[in-house]
Amino acid sequence: MRTLVWFRQKDLRIADHGPLNDAAKKGEAICVFVLSPEVISPQRAHESPHATQFLLESIEDLSGRLERRGGALVLISGRDSEVLPRVAREWHVDRVVAERWTEPSGRAREQQIRDALSVPFETWDDETLATPGSLRSLAGTPYSVFTAFARAHRASVTIDRPSPVPIAIDSPALVREQSARLPTLAELGIGRNPKLLAGGERAAKQRLARFLESFAARYHEERDRMDLATTSRLSQDLRFGTLSARTIWTLAEKHLERHHPTAWKSFSNELLWREFAHAVLWDNPMLLERPRRREFESFPWRQDTEGWEAWCQGRTGFPIVDAAARQLLQEGFVHNRARMIAASFLVKDLLIDYRSGEAHYLRYLTDGDLAQNNAGWQWSAGCGFDAQPYFRVFNPMEQGKKFDPTGDYVKKWLPELAKLPKEFVHAPWTAPPLQLHNANVVLGKTYPHPIVDHAVARKRFLVLAESLTGR
Repeated sequence: MRTLVWFRQKDLRIADHGPLNDAAKKGEAICVFVLSPEVISPQRAHESPHATQFLLESIEDLSGRLERRGGALVLISGRDSEVLPRVAREWHVDRVVAERWTEPSGRAREQQIRDALSVPFETWDDETLATPGSLRSLAGTPYSVFTAFARAHRASVTIDRPSPVPIAIDSPALVREQSARLPTLAELGIGRNPKLLAGGERAAKQRLARFLESFAARYHEERDRMDLATTSRLSQDLRFGTLSARTIWTLAEKHLERHHPTAWKSFSNELLWREFAHAVLWDNPMLLERPRRREFESFPWRQDTEGWEAWCQGRTGFPIVDAAARQLLQEGFVHNRARMIAASFLVKDLLIDYRSGEAHYLRYLTDGDLAQNNAGWQWSAGCGFDAQPYFRVFNPMEQGKKFDPTGDYVKKWLPELAKLPKEFVHAPWTAPPLQLHNANVVLGKTYPHPIVDHAVARKRFLVLAESLTGR
């Protein structure tokens, strides 16, 4: 049997890859990645530079891994809905296989390709731990609250062992010769960012091993500490599929469950939140366009160009918010606690539409997953599924003191505040003049004054939100 294995930017690995493993067992496997303009092009690279760099490195790594097992990754330029039916005919394949996507656009393309193919198109549910749309309440409805979803997931979902890596892959030589060349970053019009994490399955496995060996046992205690680099940093690997969720779950459970059950519960909850976000999007694709809570559709969001630019560039005068903004632009990543603080500030202090922040993060995040990014922003705004209460407004100063007690996170990304004592680094305007002088900080010049009064802004948001919710 000759199988065309369609790789996409969500399954760039060979370990625990159901379609590849199945194809390798049954005969010839032609592995294809389509260089569609929506995925790799100068425009796409400009719109998403960090993700593009990680994607190219991951494709290169995947290609090398396939070659070492006798296979090859065939790169083809064009649109997947046109390319795959054509090459399936030309190469006389018996079927096409791929991982199923949760995102609405991916599901639509899969159906379009299925309709155009003259051979069977089979999909595997490897993007998530449970098949999207399969987990239902006793009433037969989708879950809308995370705690109930997580409880049901733990009780009813059997997580299979990861599928093995194929020992050998039989790929036709003639097909290999038709591969296009992967463009370079320079050809796409962007430079390489050395601050980004390395792409590819090899680097992803190293990150997972390092986390499990060094930090996982303290995850429940340190996951919110922005000044400590002790989180897993696997989010971009889940987003691009350089590691499967099943592999991470299985290895982390083995490492933690018996001797560090609290850490395991905390870490597995993060994986289940990802499951929840994908399940919610599967049943509610409209979430990418509008809030779940309809009353927020009429929320009087402000057009605040100066506030927006200050938030994007890290010039709001609130150090923890500005550190998050600069980490995003420079590193393509933001610590989860910092994401929540920054999102709360944009939506509730500045009254800027959460969808603007959602799009900005999606542009610069390496781990910019549509389902999780949307769920996170709607949670922060108080308008999504199982969102934080609308009346919870993060205080950036108090959050900074609690979760960046040393001030190291702020000082890393705001070097102009590096000499301020930790007592004042989260609220420089409270520092005595002598402390500011000794730290070479001139408010309004080397670092901005706060662009809003947080207490006043909080009250303003609550009045507006209460008028919509009727509370």
